[in-house]
Amino acid sequence: MDHWNAIETHPATPLKALFDTNSDRVEQLSFEHAGIYFDFSKTHMDSDLLEKFAHLAQAKDLAGQIEKLTHGDIINPSEGRAAEHTAERGIGAEMSVHHARLLRNRMQGLILAIDEGLLGEIEYIIHLGIGGSALGPELLLEALKLGDEKYETAVISNIDGCALEPVLERFDAHKTLIVLASKSFTTAETFLNAASVLNWMREQGVSDPFGKVVALTANPEKAVIWGVDESRILPFADTIGGRYSLWSSIGFSAALTLGMDVFDDLLAGAAEMDRHFQSAPLLENIPAIAAFCDQYYCQARGCETRAVFAYDERLRLLPVYLQQLEMESNGKSVTSDGKPLDRHSSPIIWGGVGTDAQHAVFQLLHQGTHLVPVEFLAVIEPGHSLAEEHHRSLLLNCFAQASALMTGQASDDGNRNYPGDKPSVTILLDDLDGRKLGALIAFYEHRTFVNAMLLGINPFDQFGVELGKETANALLAGEGNKMDPSTEILKNRAFPA
Repeated sequence: MDHWNAIETHPATPLKALFDTNSDRVEQLSFEHAGIYFDFSKTHMDSDLLEKFAHLAQAKDLAGQIEKLTHGDIINPSEGRAAEHTAERGIGAEMSVHHARLLRNRMQGLILAIDEGLLGEIEYIIHLGIGGSALGPELLLEALKLGDEKYETAVISNIDGCALEPVLERFDAHKTLIVLASKSFTTAETFLNAASVLNWMREQGVSDPFGKVVALTANPEKAVIWGVDESRILPFADTIGGRYSLWSSIGFSAALTLGMDVFDDLLAGAAEMDRHFQSAPLLENIPAIAAFCDQYYCQARGCETRAVFAYDERLRLLPVYLQQLEMESNGKSVTSDGKPLDRHSSPIIWGGVGTDAQHAVFQLLHQGTHLVPVEFLAVIEPGHSLAEEHHRSLLLNCFAQASALMTGQASDDGNRNYPGDKPSVTILLDDLDGRKLGALIAFYEHRTFVNAMLLGINPFDQFGVELGKETANALLAGEGNKMDPSTEILKNRAFPA
């Protein structure tokens, strides 16, 4: 049976009609787990379409692939590796889970040593990394900080000196800890920033800058050669991809700043979602249903993007984090066995923060010609102590936008006509703490995995990242590396001989 054809030819019943003909629609398409409520009722999913996706998932052996993922079997065929980020949360091969626990104990020991002043007086942390080595820790710090943390932490990823220089101007070099995060311990951008920070410390009279460096890496031997003392190297398994690494020692800066108890809660919340993903029936499996929605809009409705709007300032970095997670994982053009992919891969992920986005991009969502599935995220408990009206207005704006996208408003004046029938998902957290954030991020990881399995692609390699790096290295090498005429002119204008 051609399962994709059955999905792509499914009748496109308008959302209002789906609600009118099924009084139990919200109950049937809403799920709650780990303190998070997921409402899929404003999508075009119905029971028949879900069944078609279930048949596709069974044909793709989704259950078997989930078992391989969560048992530490090889699931990354192009690199011959497992993908063991769930082992950091206690779900995986027994030895991998045990090893992760030992490394987390080592991380906790270093945190205690720093808290007790064994590395000197520390007030500031500069976390240097890029990609997953920066996005994850920065998301945790932004989402979970309360304002009374012992350390002020800056995450620097960009090699643009405009990102680093203001931090160096603000921090006291004698009270600063450098956290160097690089899976391979060869990341060019990270080490250029590290050299600048070390030079700054020397210029400020710090006698032993390397004594204030902590390395987070899957290649500890290179960290030793580079000059970091073994007691300040926190390894993690090379079976953990960068965009899945915040659960490992890459999360060290967040654990140090926020407290190890918050980090433990993060892991516990993720493990709750892991267990749900492992055991929930397919038509009640929240990451799977989210992926079914993704594939329906991408394949059957031709949607090339998905918009994510966080109606909570603390989650402002989530759309950026998801861009890497989803587009680096599933932005592929071949299947796992190297054959050309004959359909769209990952949609383009974009978004912002409500209510700001309402005054910027929602014009296109309501009246533009593009169909864009929208994801709304909100938190019931506010993260501030200001007047209740702030949070009430924020949440009601979130709910109103989702309703207006679906229902629209007819008018004979085309300028004032809102066609409606625009799909959205609303994800509502009880509050924002380590447990809920951990469960939320794990949900997105598993959703990304299901999308990949439905498409038959490998979400755990990222060779497409390398070509741009190689080209940049060739330009940096200079003589003898001629580029296309446009690039040569740009280079010569920027760096005249």
